Formats: sequence, structure tokens, C-alpha cells
Amino acid sequence: MLIPARMSEAEERRWVSVMLDKLAAQESRRILGDSELAERAERLSAQYFDGRARPTSVRWVTNQNTRWGSCTPVEGSIRLSHRLQGMPEYVVDYVLVHELAHLLVPGHGPRFWRLLEAYPRTERARGYLEGVVAAGWLPHLPVAPAE
Repeated sequence: MLIPARMSEAEERRWVSVMLDKLAAQESRRILGDSELAERAERLSAQYFDGRARPTSVRWVTNQNTRWGSCTPVEGSIRLSHRLQGMPEYVVDYVLVHELAHLLVPGHGPRFWRLLEAYPRTERARGYLEGVVAAGWLPHLPVAPAE
């Protein structure tokens, strides 16, 4: 965050607090509950698959740390990793569309990837998720103190 040099320490603390509160409010609006997630999946299915992908349940889970989402086509259940919460909407939508596509095509063959071509931000979302994974492998460098 950039702060004008003319601000006093008290003004700086107040401004940082205000901005952090704004960011927290934005973040909380971006985090969907399970029911909103299911509604979103229904809208995405209608938009990209003519409503053919019909999950029986869509929910957040905290036990997926190596996958962004999973689907059990036989049960019709979709689970998204809690690590997606707070990511851009198009990324969450991509993972939902990916899992919805598995309800129609279980594997990752050419037919599956053709279905995903319907979602216009597939490549961008995949790149975002690859960046998140790569950032997790980067060494954490010490942050220089502010001058």
C-alpha cells in the first residue's frame, strides 16, 4: 500500500486500518456459502452445458489440499477446495465448470476438453491456478523493512 509521506504515523495507522477493513469486506462478499455455490453451479450448467450437468450436491471442503475440486459422477457430487475461497470469480467458475463437465464426461480425454472450450476464461483460470501452485514452491524471501 502506498501512503503519502506527509501523513503522520497516527494518520497512517488509521488509513491502513480503513483499507484493511475495506479489503476484508470485499473478501467476505466473494466467499460463497454452499447454497450459493450450488446455485452458481446450476447457472453455469445452464450457460455452458444447456443444463445437462446436474449435480446432486456442491460444497466446499477442507480436506482437499492437492486438488482444486473433485467430482463423483456416479453420486453427482462436486466438492471444491476451501483454498479457492477468495480467488477471483472466474477462477472459481472455471473449477465449477471443470467439475460440471465431469458429470457429462468422467475422464480428461479430448471430449472432456472440448466441453471446457465453452468457458471463455479456461486458459486464464488455469494460468492463475498454475501461478498459485508455483508461488507455493517459491522460497519466502525476507521483506525489507520500510524506510
